Amino acid sequence: MSAMRAAVVDPAGRPPRVVDRAVPPAGEGQLRVAVTAAPITPLDLLCASGTSYFGAPACPYVPGVQGVGRLDDGTPVWFPTDAGMKPGDGSMAGHAVVPAEGVARLPDGVDHRLVAALGLSAVAAWHALTECGGLTAGEQVLVLGAGGVVGQAAIQIAKLHGARRVIAAARSTAAQERAHRAGADTVIEVRPDDDVTALARRLGDGADGPVDLVLDPIFGVPGAAALRTLRMGGRLVNLGSAAAETAPLDSATLRSRSLRVLGYTNNELSPARKAATISEIAAHAAAGRLTVAYEEVPLDAVSDAWERQAAGLVPGRIVLTI
Repeated sequence: MSAMRAAVVDPAGRPPRVVDRAVPPAGEGQLRVAVTAAPITPLDLLCASGTSYFGAPACPYVPGVQGVGRLDDGTPVWFPTDAGMKPGDGSMAGHAVVPAEGVARLPDGVDHRLVAALGLSAVAAWHALTECGGLTAGEQVLVLGAGGVVGQAAIQIAKLHGARRVIAAARSTAAQERAHRAGADTVIEVRPDDDVTALARRLGDGADGPVDLVLDPIFGVPGAAALRTLRMGGRLVNLGSAAAETAPLDSATLRSRSLRVLGYTNNELSPARKAATISEIAAHAAAGRLTVAYEEVPLDAVSDAWERQAAGLVPGRIVLTI
């Protein structure tokens, strides 16, 4: 075992191409994983662009901030990497070498492609709802950006934790259909010309009384509108800015209901906690309780897949199979 196929970014700003590379050896405290599936995530695209807050990546490098595969003894695992954020290689190759502390064991028989598609997006939805947002059984939840991977996962995770009702909001017809399939009780269309008042009214009409918790991966006008649906003391957890970096929040709405606006990032989790959450998510996936839309693409087609993912031309997440 001396060579493997690998996607390589060189230079930054261009899609990766597939080359032959030597199989990397594992050092002290590391594990070598035979990779079976690796998602193309927004973080991968950002890091490889050369314009991220991490700075330009050290090229050439193998992208892929997470992946799924098997250890030398056949154990199925999920693993994270720092590819694009620090010097070193990631998951989009035949083998990856990673620190042992961040590796999560997976149930036998679980779909590796599905776990790769869920990955850290599902971890973010899980902790934003349950810990940061303090979701309790019987609460009503509103999920913005519900057609994305975070949104689809959040709908199901909210139900797994006892939410009595989940309202989903999404833009395109395809995104709305994904939210329906994920189990949303009601799906509300978000329109390009919406102002805060109009969207808040439509979201409120879809709710069964005031909302307890909003999961917001998009911010902007939808985030401001969602605030107006909350009950006294309600919470909004923001974990992204897909719609806009700023939102037109008004003081009267915040103060009149004593609302909580919270921010969440997976960066606050230790590698061990991320791994533990992935193992729990994978168990639900294996049991058929948690899924998301994804498209399977072979590694050799990574250049085209990369460009389509960057342009938003896929129904969910592209997962490279190796």
